[in-house]
Amino acid sequence: MRMITGDGVGLAVYERGGPAGPDPDPNPVVVLVHGYPDDHRIWDRVAERLAGRFHVVTYDVRGAGASDRPRGREPYSFTHLTADLRAVIDAVSPGRPVHLVGHDWGSIQGWEAVCTTPERFASFTSIGGPCLDHAGHWFRGAGRARAVRQMLASWYIGFFRLPILPELCWRSGLGGRLLALSAGHRPSSRHDAVAGLGLYRANVRARLRRPLERRTAVPAQVVVALRDAYVTPDLAETARRWAPEIRIHRFDAPHWMPATHPGPLARLITEHVEAVERAAANGHVPG
Repeated sequence: MRMITGDGVGLAVYERGGPAGPDPDPNPVVVLVHGYPDDHRIWDRVAERLAGRFHVVTYDVRGAGASDRPRGREPYSFTHLTADLRAVIDAVSPGRPVHLVGHDWGSIQGWEAVCTTPERFASFTSIGGPCLDHAGHWFRGAGRARAVRQMLASWYIGFFRLPILPELCWRSGLGGRLLALSAGHRPSSRHDAVAGLGLYRANVRARLRRPLERRTAVPAQVVVALRDAYVTPDLAETARRWAPEIRIHRFDAPHWMPATHPGPLARLITEHVEAVERAAANGHVPG
């Protein structure tokens, strides 16, 4: 582990696999970004499967794990999250685009990054976390039945935006017990769960109410977990409209696929990265 400086915070970065440096034949760099309420360890079983082919990077996002936990809402806005990601890329792969993989909030911020700074990314794999702007547009045209299904699945978002109660829920241990009972998963720590509430409070409302046009030519794939209790397949697949070079993979798995299905997920990531690398070697330019 090494500490780097992100956008005013310390970020804990973890690397494994072959060298990512200059010629001859550097390994492609794959950056795995975790979601909420997790830290980098959610990726361990995926990363160990990828490390034989790639230089694999994970890191604790701000508010999680060994990284700094700024207080309040604004430090968790997309502006700071994407600046942190760029700092990680500068540290592990200076001057060379990386293959980005995001789960949950790692995917949500990943969409923001590949849409606003596409030159930094060779490919993107999204799991369990749609672009908030895409979601905002989707809700406007989804129809009542589909929109209601997604709103019921996303009930917790409104709760997390309340003052005080979500913090009390996590600190008391009740939140962890409910998550374990409903999804068979636990937060990385109560402290991470509390700090990460800023993700919901800083970003969700504005993007759903006034969604931006977010498009990208970065080669993308969306892995749709068919048993995801939080993101319906309809919403997950709305990315087709916004990313012309996209693959959609439906898989019989729950939301926390990096933990429950690391082998199949590592295979999908490997196939996507290697296909993009082959296309680049043959002169294909995205877009």
